[in-house]
Amino acid sequence: MLRIVSRQLASAVLLTLLVTLVTYVLIFSNGPGIARAILGKEATQEVVAAKVTELGLDQPVLSQYGGWLAELVTTGSLGRSFFTQEPVADMLATRIPVTASLAVIILVLTAIASVLVGVAAAVYGGWIDRTLQFLSVLGTAVPGFIVAILLVLIFAVSLQWLPATGYVSPAVSVSGWAMALILPVTAVLVGSIGGSAQQFRSAVADVLDQDFVRTLRSRGLSERRIIFGHVLRSAAGPGLTILGLQTIGLLGGVVLIERIFALPGVGDLTVATSLQGDIPAVMGCVLFTIVVVVVVNLLADLVAAWINPKVRAA
Repeated sequence: MLRIVSRQLASAVLLTLLVTLVTYVLIFSNGPGIARAILGKEATQEVVAAKVTELGLDQPVLSQYGGWLAELVTTGSLGRSFFTQEPVADMLATRIPVTASLAVIILVLTAIASVLVGVAAAVYGGWIDRTLQFLSVLGTAVPGFIVAILLVLIFAVSLQWLPATGYVSPAVSVSGWAMALILPVTAVLVGSIGGSAQQFRSAVADVLDQDFVRTLRSRGLSERRIIFGHVLRSAAGPGLTILGLQTIGLLGGVVLIERIFALPGVGDLTVATSLQGDIPAVMGCVLFTIVVVVVVNLLADLVAAWINPKVRAA
């Protein structure tokens, strides 16, 4: 376990440095353009030049990145937004609960449905397997935004059962919070369940073909005990890896879903600040994403090692 954690932490440091550096270089734009966007079109050249110097945008991009990284490491500060002067940490604090609630619900439902459907397809085959194959292809072929738009047209516009956009905090109304998340969650689940269940089905089918399963059957063990006591433990590694990858891909889907359904989450903040050129805010959103990726990968490895002793030995 300690080796798994240490390996993941070392990878996390390298990943953070690489991704944040590349992101900083990609979103870097000319200082006067950002300063004029902040001050308005009526600002004079002198005022714009002063603002560029104040924000440090007259420095080389690597120097700016080094300053941002040094401040993060030494003080833990993510800086302040160029446009609102609000601390980036405070901006994220109001957005993370929205994204977290959306992502956690999708992940839990995807994990449960993928295991149940994948195991059923591998064990029973027939129409269950064929239906899974169809849904997997459909979920891959149809973009998430099309599914989202269709759901809005049917359930929000035509039937008027659910709100089309907006978010309600659970502190204000639990029912309103649940109603606001039904369409966004469903839009993502259509694509995520099919792919994950297909991978679980393949992993379980591979284990079922191994010799030790035939040996267990010859000893008279029930199929239920073989599946849940032995097969799932052996298939846990590949299955959890796929779920981890699905979670990482989910972050990209959440960005689009939050924009479509007007959810005030981290994804919506990332897009809005990227269009503005608000470098500190964008970097804060990127850092949050990296932390989520690292934590998800670490948890997937730890759970796989806990379930399957072969993973620990490897």
